Amino acid sequence: MGAPGLDTGVPNDRSSSLGWFEIWDSTTANSAILSLMRVIAGQFRSRTLDAPAGVATRPTSDRLRETLFNVLAPRIQSARFLDLYSGSGAVGIEALSRGASHVTFVEKAPPALTTLRANLINLNISSSFTIHTGAVTAFLRNPAPAQPFDIVFLDPPYDLAAEYSTVLNLLGSSASSFLAPQSIVIAEHRKKDTLADAYGTLTRTRILQQGDAALSFFSNLSD
Repeated sequence: MGAPGLDTGVPNDRSSSLGWFEIWDSTTANSAILSLMRVIAGQFRSRTLDAPAGVATRPTSDRLRETLFNVLAPRIQSARFLDLYSGSGAVGIEALSRGASHVTFVEKAPPALTTLRANLINLNISSSFTIHTGAVTAFLRNPAPAQPFDIVFLDPPYDLAAEYSTVLNLLGSSASSFLAPQSIVIAEHRKKDTLADAYGTLTRTRILQQGDAALSFFSNLSD
């Protein structure tokens, strides 16, 4: 694993929908969502974030991020956070803002990587993170880090639904050493898309739904 702040390797961006955008065409709705992106709480509270333009990038809404981190609040301080399919970095940056000790971003899309790096620069974040540029599956097939992750978040592009089962199965089997004891894995997905209740040693313990999006929480049965 690279040193904090070192680009060592991955791209994409997240998705979700806000109900009142649904009557707009997708380009207008996406532009409006991007203009509202901000850090919700913590050190960088209310600071705005950029995201790659275009309908291919669908950032996690502020409201859904707030819901996610309300759940994670008891465990985010000093946590090691893995942000898979990082996109603009909004989720990982929120984790840093709220006290995570280190965030590893994994993203492969050049436009998303450019925006991710710009967001970190604009917030003067120069340490406590690593960027891996490449595919998430390739990252998880590397040797496990010396310090495993307490929280893993993944939000593949919604049109790559097979990525959910592939990545969750890896984390529940050959890549389980990436997970610290008592770790938690969260997958953001469309509410209408059904995830399995178990992937290897990972079992779903909770699901939260908001608008068209859902958050599935998994814990490691082997702990």
